[in-house]
Amino acid sequence: MDAKTKKGNYPGPQFETAVQVDHVSKLFLMERKKWYKFIFSAFKKKQNHYFQALEDISFEVKGGECIGLIGLNGSGKSTLANLIAGHLSPTSGEIKRNGAASLLAINSGLKPNLTGIENIKLKMLLMDFKPAEINQRIQNIVEFTELHDFIYQPLKQYSSGMRAKLGFAIAIQTNPEILIIDEALSVGDQTFYQKCLQEIDRFKREGKTIFFVSHAANQVREISDRVAWLHYGQLKLFGESQEVCLEYSRFIHHFNKKSHSERQKEQQEMMNTQKKTLSWKSNNQKKIKIWQPICIFSVLFVILAISTWEIWQSI
Repeated sequence: MDAKTKKGNYPGPQFETAVQVDHVSKLFLMERKKWYKFIFSAFKKKQNHYFQALEDISFEVKGGECIGLIGLNGSGKSTLANLIAGHLSPTSGEIKRNGAASLLAINSGLKPNLTGIENIKLKMLLMDFKPAEINQRIQNIVEFTELHDFIYQPLKQYSSGMRAKLGFAIAIQTNPEILIIDEALSVGDQTFYQKCLQEIDRFKREGKTIFFVSHAANQVREISDRVAWLHYGQLKLFGESQEVCLEYSRFIHHFNKKSHSERQKEQQEMMNTQKKTLSWKSNNQKKIKIWQPICIFSVLFVILAISTWEIWQSI
């Protein structure tokens, strides 16, 4: 489905293209093959069952913009966020990023048995920060979170709001060019939310790009310059935030007026259209070649021969 594009005047300085999503689709295999089926599947064609989480998504984002991602559950918002962050690869199409991306989701990359301080050090070490750089940033992170003595407690004792504070504080201190926020601001208090808005405004003034994923149309309208409305894997609408959020709110109003059974039926019908039965491999998957099973059988033959030799020697 082609997205209707509405243009508007969005605030903030405009820089060069930060993210370009070009005809991106994402398929997930709905069944896992056992190892012996995987070997023999190289010799024959077999149809596979896929779930199409995203279908032919295209848009371009400039530096200094905040883009909202809205839609019902299962529409592909988090999948698209993970693709933009580089945590997933598209099945087809291409995503071009101008700079490093950081995904902020509740519990994203945080270890529950480690304390807040230990999580800060671990996450920043994994992002190639030097110990001296980490020590310089720790105090800023602790002050931003306002967790006080809880920063020395295991993360499993934190509330969801406290985890969101820690995750957001770490993300902004790593200073990414592209910040992706997936529902992480929906669990914090109002004071924390306002602090986050100030940081988002700072990022935009510096020419950085923000993607904001949320179900709350009012929150998306307040934060975002433009909005992408995803509807069961398709880009239904992309344009100025006020107009797209208004259309989405109208849709939600009519959708909620339906009975529970009608809503379930409509959702099931849409999800059924996303299920695909295909006999081809995706663009980014490595195709199984004839030498792969030959190599596997050769290794098994060598192991069997060595085992037989050892048994013969022991007799």
